[in-house]
Amino acid sequence: MPASPSTARALNDRLALRLLQQEGPLTAGQLKQLTGLSRPTVADLVDRLTAAGLITVVGESGEQRRGPNARLYGIVADRAHLAALDVRTEGVLVLVSDLLGRVLAEASAPIGGDTGTGPAVEQAVAAVERAVKEGGADRLHTVGIGAPGLIDPATGDLRDSAGLPAWHRSLVAALQDRLPGARVTVENETNLAALAEQREGAARDRDTFVLLWLGHGVGAAVVLDGSLRRGASGGTGEIGFLPVPGTSTLPSATDCGGGFHSLTGAAAVVSLAAEYGLPASETRDLPTSETGGLPASETGDLPASETVDLPVGGPADAAGAVRAVRGAADEPEAARVVRGAVARASAADERFLHALADRIAVGAASVVAVLDPGCVVLGGEVGRAGGAVLAGLVGERLRRMSPLPTEVRASGLGGTAVLRGALLTARERAQDELFGPPER
Repeated sequence: MPASPSTARALNDRLALRLLQQEGPLTAGQLKQLTGLSRPTVADLVDRLTAAGLITVVGESGEQRRGPNARLYGIVADRAHLAALDVRTEGVLVLVSDLLGRVLAEASAPIGGDTGTGPAVEQAVAAVERAVKEGGADRLHTVGIGAPGLIDPATGDLRDSAGLPAWHRSLVAALQDRLPGARVTVENETNLAALAEQREGAARDRDTFVLLWLGHGVGAAVVLDGSLRRGASGGTGEIGFLPVPGTSTLPSATDCGGGFHSLTGAAAVVSLAAEYGLPASETRDLPTSETGGLPASETGDLPASETVDLPVGGPADAAGAVRAVRGAADEPEAARVVRGAVARASAADERFLHALADRIAVGAASVVAVLDPGCVVLGGEVGRAGGAVLAGLVGERLRRMSPLPTEVRASGLGGTAVLRGALLTARERAQDELFGPPER
């Protein structure tokens, strides 16, 4: 059955907008070539999108050319403003961007473990409001949040999880109250990291892969046939609870101690390095299960000082802006140890890296045996610190342990992946609404 004229127009408009998003400003002639639509159809959609305030003339193609055919059309970037939050046990990182994802402002707010729920929520919301003001946004259209813990697949709400601060669950409601009209969504941080790796990082050429997050805690995200898989209860990737050899006990329903977390969590990595006599800088004590065993893409504690606001001079590369915000947070000691071992490459360093690869491969082999993903990305700060060296060592072990061919890659984004994933998610939701057909 052929599409109705209104449906055809909506599809054509959406196709043109997606091309302008991906390619940047284009002339009407370029839109005609890329879409395969007729010249009159392209002229009509350009008029519609311009009248709707979604696109505008941003320049001309070629210094010597003039006239309608030379006009370059681009998406109106300030048609909507977005925010991305990376919510952690000890603070929050914030980015504010335009509709194209260009970062306008960023901030980080440390929140101490002894801070009450009310004051903690106020600090987090205040950081968002300051970033919005600094970015010159009148209001936010969409807010994407990455947080540790389970997301209820039926409601999209962050579930109450032992070991996680109570203010995490209260933050969403507070943002909806303080940011009227904003669409607020929350997603598990490891899942967001996987989406970012799929779009911009190490898995850009893969429709099926598993992200193994190695940070303060451990977690996994599963992408099959291009789609993120969450599971019946939203708990796909709770690999920290995976029973593994080499631990003194078994994990329980409320504590991943004795599971894969006990082999590869940050505290375990630092302890392993000490066993091999590797030097370590001054560190804070890391609990065995910082997030109560939930998949943790916790990416470092924020300094116990006042909120840090980092201005951006004009539109910035989003990944660079994320790195700027990350500068306000400490890197996990485990990542520093692994990076040092890779750089020094002494005999002791190599023995440590081989032992760490043995541990990582135990969990990775279980995932490979069940899912056959063909690719495992080592994410988080520890995965990024180990780089191609650690990925290569884990890959060697998987080839010996499993008959299923599996490529192991180092993260292309590291600790920035959660914030990038939150921003991508917010941008897509905003564009889905703004670029969709008008409601009848």
